[in-house]
Amino acid sequence: FTEDQYLLPSDEMAKRFGDVPSALANSVAIAQRCNLTLELGQPQLPDFPTPEGVTLDDYLIQLSEIGLEKRMLQLFPDPVERAKVQQQYSERLSLECQTIIKMGFPGYFLIVQDFINWGKSNGVPVGPGRGSGAGSLVAYSLGITDLDPIRYDLLFERFLNPERVSMPDFDIDFCQDNRERVIEYVKTKYGRAAVSQIATFGTLGAKAVVRDAGRVLDMPYMLCDGLSKLIPHNPADPWTLERALKDEPAFKERYEKEEEVRALIDLARPLEGLTRNVGMHAGGVLIAPGKLTDFCPLYCQPGNEGSAVSQFDKDDVEAAGLVKFDFLGLRNLTILDWAVRFVRQFNAKLPDFDIMSVPLDDPATYQILCNANTTAVFQLESRGMKELLKKLRPNTFEDIIAVLALFRPGPLESGMVDDFVNRKHGRATVDYFHPDLEPTLKSTYGVIVYQEQVMLISQIIGGYSLGGADLLRRAMGKKKPEEMAAHRELFEQGALKKGYDPKVAVKLFDLMELFAGYGFNKSHSAAYALIAYHTAWLTPLSFWPRPCRQTWTTPTRCRFFGATAWPMASLFYRPISIPPLIVLSRSLTQPHKKDCLPERFGMEWGRLKGQGRGQLKKFYVRVKLVRLPVCLIFVVELIVARSTSAASRR
Repeated sequence: FTEDQYLLPSDEMAKRFGDVPSALANSVAIAQRCNLTLELGQPQLPDFPTPEGVTLDDYLIQLSEIGLEKRMLQLFPDPVERAKVQQQYSERLSLECQTIIKMGFPGYFLIVQDFINWGKSNGVPVGPGRGSGAGSLVAYSLGITDLDPIRYDLLFERFLNPERVSMPDFDIDFCQDNRERVIEYVKTKYGRAAVSQIATFGTLGAKAVVRDAGRVLDMPYMLCDGLSKLIPHNPADPWTLERALKDEPAFKERYEKEEEVRALIDLARPLEGLTRNVGMHAGGVLIAPGKLTDFCPLYCQPGNEGSAVSQFDKDDVEAAGLVKFDFLGLRNLTILDWAVRFVRQFNAKLPDFDIMSVPLDDPATYQILCNANTTAVFQLESRGMKELLKKLRPNTFEDIIAVLALFRPGPLESGMVDDFVNRKHGRATVDYFHPDLEPTLKSTYGVIVYQEQVMLISQIIGGYSLGGADLLRRAMGKKKPEEMAAHRELFEQGALKKGYDPKVAVKLFDLMELFAGYGFNKSHSAAYALIAYHTAWLTPLSFWPRPCRQTWTTPTRCRFFGATAWPMASLFYRPISIPPLIVLSRSLTQPHKKDCLPERFGMEWGRLKGQGRGQLKKFYVRVKLVRLPVCLIFVVELIVARSTSAASRR
């Protein structure tokens, strides 16, 4: 850089180009021809192909009705029972379809169902749902989600509110190993020039800016590192340099007494918050109606020229009118897929075994949960969660949904969890506040656990529409006094019009206001509860080796799974057989048929402590077969762990 590298004023430019005055005139002419009108905030969806003569609106209704018919046959095999609820489901489907069409989003639903159903048809495990999208019956009918929203009181308006127009947002979990296949399908269908992932921008935080500025100034590493460690670390409430100088005495003292430290901090302060690096969003994928370069600039990371990302972050791409689709990778779906494949492989009578067909009232599964044998069970393996499971002793699927919603700091610290447990076991009185609210609060023993319950109470007692109830829920979450005062008045007036006691209305609104801060999205909790149940159901089968396979480069973690799993092997039996499980030298843990078990088993060198995967040398260990319903690889692992040095010499 030189001192002359800056924008010159007009008179200086005229002086320098005095011999070519047309150059300046032409620059003005070029600028006048550059006209661009940006339509911000208007969603730009790609064109979804429909059969000839069929509109997007009609195609959405058509596919939804066909899908609902298939779902009804699965949910209600008995024709008499199915006929009783058919009208309820059909009316809900019609209402949702009309709302989606009115808001202009049929194309969005059709695009999402297309790549999800492609994934399911091509061997890509897809999650049953995530977030509030599980509350949509249209999504359930189209195959986007796999949980009946009516059975579990999940609300469409929590996902798409006609009284608050905003773009719907499905978060989709895919098998981690196959997620890229779905993204590749989308690129092929809509064109590579129209699909990209989204950039993220890392910024210089207080700790990082101190280290980086010190490195540029060639200051000692220990000095910069020591200063950085004096700044408290709190991801939920990040500290700035200004805050550290004000509220951290040790940091302030060094700034005031050490000239070198003062120079470093003064240089770092204006740099704090600036963009430091460019990354890629974990799951966000853009699909444009044409070339992405017509909507936003693109960026190719060095060494990865074949994969472009937007130069806008997730908020800016939405402002530019582009629609973001979330393709998230979930390791547990991969694990479940392996387990299901083994069930099919070794059970001739179950070649088409489907985990979604597993009943949700299996006593052995709930016994696993009550005993807190939930290591490697999705969302239920932490120490605190195990303690809660032992206290709660879940025996219904609704209990699992509640556990996932309750295990958060707010409910745990407020005493809400203890109240829930005591009511479930009869140690406290269950109070529904009014008989009309019993159907809404029965599954949680009268405790307001979910945001959907707040919405339903507002509808039943306060006379709100579900769209209006969603606005009330949002207002309670924000806790703005003016909004809350207006809603309180509306709620009490609505209750009075419907003939409810004003005192009951006041009490209920106070309770909703209290619990709204702790309320959780039931749609999300229910969808993840289903994955948790499925992993628990498969635990006594071939599930245990799968997490060990996923973490095979961490022997300590692998032995942890073994120590936990071994006592369970002889406790549970299923009407499904799985042969003994052995570790092959190709780093894949899988069952082997009894008649082809060798005397000696190959095992990965990389499993041994101190040995890297790059040294994949095979060695053999004699093992004694243990005749149990599930013979786990950890028998081999634990034997080998004791003889690492001897094996290394081989």
